[in-house]
Amino acid sequence: MSDATPPGWYPDAATPGTDRWWDGTAWTAHTRPAAAAPQGFGPPEPVAAASGNDTTAGRGGTRTVALAVAGLIVVGAAVAGAVLLGRDEGGTRPEAGPSGSAPPPTAATDTPSPSGSPAEDDPKVLVDQLNGITLPIPDGWEKPDRTVEQVLTMRTVDSYDCPGSSSDFCYHGTVTSRIASATDITSPEELAEQDITAAADSAYEKNSVGDRIHGGITSHKQLDSASVSVAGRAGYQVRWRVNTAEGPGGYVQSLVFPSTIGSESLIIVRYAFDAGPDGPPLSLMDTITKAIRPIGDSATSGGAGSSIAP
Repeated sequence: MSDATPPGWYPDAATPGTDRWWDGTAWTAHTRPAAAAPQGFGPPEPVAAASGNDTTAGRGGTRTVALAVAGLIVVGAAVAGAVLLGRDEGGTRPEAGPSGSAPPPTAATDTPSPSGSPAEDDPKVLVDQLNGITLPIPDGWEKPDRTVEQVLTMRTVDSYDCPGSSSDFCYHGTVTSRIASATDITSPEELAEQDITAAADSAYEKNSVGDRIHGGITSHKQLDSASVSVAGRAGYQVRWRVNTAEGPGGYVQSLVFPSTIGSESLIIVRYAFDAGPDGPPLSLMDTITKAIRPIGDSATSGGAGSSIAP
């Protein structure tokens, strides 16, 4: 840079948004965030490019600095031109925008879920994205973040020590939703009749690691076996009353119906309600079944987003 260029802060071409100090003879290590130039202030006059006859051509360091400063001047001129073009016809200067190409942040807004589906964090809805359905969560129930069995689950908030076990917690009511896997059965009726035994065993016979709970099942009685419409699909349900060696026993149900999405694979919804005064009313099984909806269905009657009493 020419000795005629006075000391000062000038744009650093190597670091956009930064000024570097020119001490009158060389660039220093001092930098600062770029500041808006005051009215009438402009970059230093450009230094003439060296020609083949330039007497300073042999001074490579000085020539390199001169070319770098010329580049900085071009950048500064472009910025100044952009500011001038930003003035409106009345001559007023618009508010300065953020540097760089990224747009300024905007206030967060509530964006509806695709197809009108309820949000996953809605405490009143259990959303089964894999199977394309929603189940209403009754009052006094919850959807836990983690469960021993890796299936979509909702259960009563209150728990108790499982009868016959010193280390397990049991819940007065539990409902799970899962896709039917490892089976070639395509009939909802046939699958429900097969699954009811597994549903009873997992709720009142043994836990997920094989330890006996409730003292084991001593007997059962079938209460219902019938076709049922679920989320606009033809399904089938089987319901048992089970008696256990310890505790009041309970009611279990296997509900099977085709998924509302994809290849319409069969879905299994299992219910397990304790018997006795602490268990949910048996009618709640039917209430939940009638309220199962395809994701995005706006119908209510206890459907997505609606609360139902136990």
